[in-house]
Amino acid sequence: MSTFPTHLTCSGLTFGWPDGTPVFDGFQMAVGPGRTGLIGLNGSGKSTLLRLAAGELTPTAGKIQVAGEVGYLPQDLVLDTRLRVDEALGIADARTALHAIEAGEATEENFTAVGDDWDVEERARATLDQLGLHRVGLDRTIGEVSGGESVLLRLAALLLRRPGVLLLDEPTNNLDRWARGRLYAAVESWSGVMIVVSHDRELLERVDQIAELRDGEVRWYGGNFSAYEEALAVEQEAAERMVRVAEADVHRQKKELADAQVKLARRKRYGQKMYDTKREPKIVMNARKRAAQESAGKHRIMHAEKLAEARERLSGAVDAVRDDDEISVELPWTTVHPGRRVLTLCDLGLRYGSSVAGEFEIRGPERIALTGRNGAGKTTLLRTITGELEPVAGEAVAHVPLRFLPQRLDVLDDALTVAENVARFAPSATNNAIRARLARFLFKGARADQPAGTLSGGERFRATLAALLLAEPAPQLLLLDEPTNNLDMASVRRLTQALESYEGALIVASHDEPFLESIGITRRLELGRTGDEEDGEDREESLG
Repeated sequence: MSTFPTHLTCSGLTFGWPDGTPVFDGFQMAVGPGRTGLIGLNGSGKSTLLRLAAGELTPTAGKIQVAGEVGYLPQDLVLDTRLRVDEALGIADARTALHAIEAGEATEENFTAVGDDWDVEERARATLDQLGLHRVGLDRTIGEVSGGESVLLRLAALLLRRPGVLLLDEPTNNLDRWARGRLYAAVESWSGVMIVVSHDRELLERVDQIAELRDGEVRWYGGNFSAYEEALAVEQEAAERMVRVAEADVHRQKKELADAQVKLARRKRYGQKMYDTKREPKIVMNARKRAAQESAGKHRIMHAEKLAEARERLSGAVDAVRDDDEISVELPWTTVHPGRRVLTLCDLGLRYGSSVAGEFEIRGPERIALTGRNGAGKTTLLRTITGELEPVAGEAVAHVPLRFLPQRLDVLDDALTVAENVARFAPSATNNAIRARLARFLFKGARADQPAGTLSGGERFRATLAALLLAEPAPQLLLLDEPTNNLDMASVRRLTQALESYEGALIVASHDEPFLESIGITRRLELGRTGDEEDGEDREESLG
């Protein structure tokens, strides 16, 4: 753990959701200056911990102490689309007052609003430039920028405030490769306290230490994610070795107990024989019998205790070896035969200026990567294909049943349980069938009765995917919008394995190149963005 002075401390922190689901019980953590990567399995409480530290949630017991102002970038950022950029940056009042003073309205109110921040516009533009948002004017509205740009705008607002403690929850979600590079640079230049929750390996390579949240406790590892993996591998090798030693000890103790029982049985038979033949006085034989029984009892107890201790050591050794549950995604049998028409796009004009020129057709079980810079129109195209948005021109025709996994995972009703949400998509499915499917997504027993509103980002993804895959009719075309957002690395690996076995067609919008490569993309459709130096047209690339 860092030896720097502590700037954020959790003492005896206890928190649970209103439905009784516990998250923390007496949790302890202390974080000092530097960049800390907070990792852990989905549902371990990472996002909840950041929300508690940011003051969005109130602990039921214990306390959080923070030295300085806290800046918080949430995982699921939602900004009012009517806000101007300067309002989102938190500089609107100072900027308005500054312009008024420059226009001759030198009132005390305007001077108070500006304070000492006379270069507020220059600082704002410099911060936007630093994050690659030089095209985003201060008078534009949030509705005119992409989801990825909204994330960078929120980060820009935090950087302008210069908080002492910066909390980032999955900040690279929705960011293209170029924008991620800008964020990486901002993270590397941060000199205060930073806690970043992420599954982005490249980002975690830029932290100073790793804090792993597991079973309600935090463990510290010095260095970046690679150093953490190396340390964990050494730990696990030692833990597996201890399991082998403990197993051998249990086997030895079982054998010694069995041998002792054989010896005691022989002694008992010999003593009985001596008693029956009456070779010694009765009082002497009875004394010997009592002594033998006491000795035998002590012997049995000693060996039984040794065996119990050996089993306890084995149990502890096994617990130290990680065998984390992973989602077991079983996609529907949705074979699409080669040559069958799946989707047709004809001279498609999209909202916000994007387009797919000419005819673009998917036939058979193709795997299309939908790529492009933030704001290029990837999400807009997917929502147009589903019929959620009307095209400005041309048409999009799906020839097979399709399902859409949206980026914001907003298809669940937060007031309903996980099982009830799945039932909405498959009204004819039995309760047993629904719960059997949910068990493969790690919603077993009472977990299936959790309200959707209490789920973590990764849990929400699993619940949404389960709902879509159990839906009727089963999808022969899956549309996935940034599916690896919010997933831990184990879940990404399992999702990859599932999609590898899927026999339908796929369109995947993602900036996660390793993931795209792992699922066997056959073609790419890259969207341009009006007004960009790269733009204007979409590009199609075959990967055969």
